[in-house]
Amino acid sequence: MADPKGFMTTPRQEWPRRPVEERVRDWNEVYVPGALLPIVNRQADRCMDCGVPFCHEACPLGNLIPEWNDLVSRDDWRQAADRLHATNNFPEFTGRLCPAPCEAGCVLAINQPAVTIKNVEAAIADRAWELGLTPPRPPERLSGRTVAVVGSGPTGLAAAQQLTRAGHTVAVYERDDRLGGLMRYGIPEFKMEKHHLERRIEQMRAEGTKFRTSTAVGRDVGAAELRTRYDAVVIATGATAWRELPVPGRELDGIHQAMEYLPLANRVCEGDIESSPVSAAGKHVVIVGGGDTGADCLGTAVRQRPASVTQLDIYAQPGAERDEDAEPWPTYPKIYRLSAAHEEARDLRTAPAASADARLFAASTLRFTGDAGGHVRSLHLVEVDAARRPLPGTGRTLPADLVLLALGFSGPDRGDGLIDQLGLQMEPRGTIRRDAGFATSVPGVFAAGDAARGQSLIVWAIAEGRAVAAAVDRHLTGSSQLPAPIGPFDRPMMV
Repeated sequence: MADPKGFMTTPRQEWPRRPVEERVRDWNEVYVPGALLPIVNRQADRCMDCGVPFCHEACPLGNLIPEWNDLVSRDDWRQAADRLHATNNFPEFTGRLCPAPCEAGCVLAINQPAVTIKNVEAAIADRAWELGLTPPRPPERLSGRTVAVVGSGPTGLAAAQQLTRAGHTVAVYERDDRLGGLMRYGIPEFKMEKHHLERRIEQMRAEGTKFRTSTAVGRDVGAAELRTRYDAVVIATGATAWRELPVPGRELDGIHQAMEYLPLANRVCEGDIESSPVSAAGKHVVIVGGGDTGADCLGTAVRQRPASVTQLDIYAQPGAERDEDAEPWPTYPKIYRLSAAHEEARDLRTAPAASADARLFAASTLRFTGDAGGHVRSLHLVEVDAARRPLPGTGRTLPADLVLLALGFSGPDRGDGLIDQLGLQMEPRGTIRRDAGFATSVPGVFAAGDAARGQSLIVWAIAEGRAVAAAVDRHLTGSSQLPAPIGPFDRPMMV
């Protein structure tokens, strides 16, 4: 604890964002380049080095937050990077994409703004790369055992890196043409520039991990063949089966799933195509769904210059402060948060129908109507109460030339045949069944991440990857010294 009074004398200051008018003209990250380092030392000083650091428990990775806060406050970037990477394979990902449940569990957050843990994490990760503190760590010797990891999202990459470093020969299979899963084609460039991802993949290649892109297991390679070729298989395909909106008019043209829309915008940024065939340019856009994916659609649409864009959230607008009775500290509270995308939509006044930012809260879609050509033109909605019951007399209509459905995901996509070919047992909610050791009903096959846990946060995905790696290592060798931060049935802190 470098400054025992830091939490009393230093106000919270976050990584500043670039002006809205500037950042919506490009796809670069929204933050001011180089503006974090000048403030991060004093922000780390706000950490109280609590006797019982609840931020540890709030983070499924068990990040050693007070330790690296203290090291950053002293400008000891080498030790800070070592302590950060001791629990997290990809802190530059979580430092940009995680909603920071650790900050909700910060003891300071009981009655003051929390320590900017997420910003400190990003600063350490970026500084570590700048100073050359993240060299490849290939194993000293090989075990002679082989592992196939299916899926290259955060779970698959974390599992593959841990197992490679333990000495196993690991091959990662990815059905897309590039690695990264949803981090590649689901996360917009303005939230995380893809050079962060490329850098880690090159590190993993140098360590010995093999990658097989454009290879769908179950279609391009038989699942049974994969099982016989490797000593163990890890299924980390994510939860990509999107939820539908079964209302009249759903069949109209111009209504797309978020994960049909976002990858095309990312492919424009990758240089694969000149412009997206599903663009918001000049259109009245309505996004159905109030979560992070909906916000990603919002930020993407704003950059494509729509006529208007509105986001519908079926839940009531939350308050600005934590409800201590319903969501007491240190649980992660549902409060009103203004993401970069919502800030942009608010300042640019993209949604005339909304009172604050682009969101309409407590709004439920009733139906769509279209023109004579079968293209959507209107969305009809109604306000609902807390039980999602329609409120009489609250119906309204929004112009809609493009509708994006961002309703979440129900489990892994079974279209490639992987699950059925292996004969895996499934849970009633559509996820892969596994035991306390991450093992599925098929010997030698393990499941981790959203495919088994269900849709979750990136920090849980990485924790799952690290934990399943320890389980596979134990299966192959009889014991393991790899860390296992969580069990398959662990859940976030809640009331």
